[in-house]
Amino acid sequence: MRVLVTGGAGYIGSITVRMLLDAGHDVLVLDSLERGHKASVDSRAVLVKASVADAEVLDSILPGVEAVLHIAGYIEVAESQERPELYYRKNLAEPSMMLDRMVTTGVRNLVFSSTAAVYGQPEVIPIPESAPTAPVNVYGASKLAFERLIAVAEQAGKIDAVRLRYFNVAGAWPDGSLGEAHDPETHIVPRVLQAAAGGDGFVVFGIDYPTPDGTCVRDYIHVMDLARAHLLAVEHLGGGGRGAICNLGSGRGYSNLEVVRACEEATGATIDLEFGPRRPGDPATLIAEIDRAREVLGWKPELSLGEMVTDAWRWHGSHPHGYGSGES
Repeated sequence: MRVLVTGGAGYIGSITVRMLLDAGHDVLVLDSLERGHKASVDSRAVLVKASVADAEVLDSILPGVEAVLHIAGYIEVAESQERPELYYRKNLAEPSMMLDRMVTTGVRNLVFSSTAAVYGQPEVIPIPESAPTAPVNVYGASKLAFERLIAVAEQAGKIDAVRLRYFNVAGAWPDGSLGEAHDPETHIVPRVLQAAAGGDGFVVFGIDYPTPDGTCVRDYIHVMDLARAHLLAVEHLGGGGRGAICNLGSGRGYSNLEVVRACEEATGATIDLEFGPRRPGDPATLIAEIDRAREVLGWKPELSLGEMVTDAWRWHGSHPHGYGSGES
């Protein structure tokens, strides 16, 4: 299949692009390189530097494309609260132009990289796809807004879409050649690994949650498992499969302290911990119900938290400064 991957120069996008190519697909990458890295894009892919809102570019590259995998977008919760207009532009307004041009050029198949943040404070654990969607931050709200636009287009018979709501992503390509390089970095696994590498302390926010060790519990998924789900979703639609909403996670939870201990085991370092107050809006526990992804896509997670951390450590050890600038 000929697949267009938006955001294919980012963390998840670059790993997904390589996996699609390894599976024999023809891949176009559309990325503005605002927050992506040219150096992360597999040389077998065609890279087009442009926004997903550039109608002229879209009209030139969409003919012949059989599926769009939309990974591009902004992902930082704190930034979304500070700049809501930016997040609605990047996660809703700009992708809406992409969707319009898909419909105009007759590209029916869409896989959308969404987020568990659409659920907000869950009423049931593990969280099923049927759970109420009530985001507690602008990031989740902006992703849900685009999901709703997708649903309207589906109901009108214009597209077929798989929406993948994933939980906490960690890990790297196993040989350490591709990995996570955000600036600033806000995700727990790379931050703990950075603390281990620098001999720094690490702050755990909240130690009085109703969990076994008092710290937040989250569901972690290896980026390789996530990329494989993207591949399966593209092939599902390409084979005439119906649209669906699927959670992606491991189906089990790990506490913040368990993550720290896994990082210590992978690095051989002892990390000095400090404990701070709870952060506003942090639920005690978030775990995915993942049966639907198995039923619809034939997918299940294969890699453990230990493998996520070990692979991430291999990446950070060989790329202490990431990829450098977005054009690097």
